[in-house]
Amino acid sequence: MPFYLTKIPTIIQRIFKNYIWSFPFSKNDQKTIYLTFDDGPTEGITEWTLNELKKYNAKATFFCIGKNIENHPGIYQRIITDGHSIGNHTHNHLNGWKSSNIPYLKNIELADKAIQKFNKSNLKTINSEQLFRPPYGKIKPLQASKLRENGYKIIMWDVLSADFDQKITVEKCLKNVIENTKNSSIVVFHDSIKASENLKYTLPKVLGYFSNKGYVFKRIAQQD
Repeated sequence: MPFYLTKIPTIIQRIFKNYIWSFPFSKNDQKTIYLTFDDGPTEGITEWTLNELKKYNAKATFFCIGKNIENHPGIYQRIITDGHSIGNHTHNHLNGWKSSNIPYLKNIELADKAIQKFNKSNLKTINSEQLFRPPYGKIKPLQASKLRENGYKIIMWDVLSADFDQKITVEKCLKNVIENTKNSSIVVFHDSIKASENLKYTLPKVLGYFSNKGYVFKRIAQQD
């Protein structure tokens, strides 16, 4: 069984302080959660996700795989026109730890070309700084350094829903999010076929639960 943490310890966030794990807040700020979705766009799943978000006027950030953008440009376009942020998740879902630096960086460039090419709305998907999330959360220090030099923000998370894990129950997936999410958390879901059962059970309940507690759901943008 693969090992993963559903809540990222503070010590890890401090050691890798050049990555963004959550956002600072003051007591006077509106309570905010940053929902993120990896691995799309996926036919049937991403559209469902967008519909659920719209019910709560929730904005989110979609870390898209370049080849999936090419395969589903219409779905990708809807993410943009619905007002969500787009992030780069490589073109072929590469594991940075298992990839040589130059091919890995070129794969990210390829995904960025798809991100820009298939944006037909003339709306900014992202501002001057680009958002990147490494697949599996695995990236080498030199890879990360080069990306930051090129204007990328590396967005990690402090809460992992584990919706991708088909061995956990849907109730466990929901518990992962409810028990670990706090003000300004970045939460990871996946708009993928593999995660769809857990996602479809958990996301509506998360949106309802935190909305009732006065939270809003915002996208990650340049100013964050």
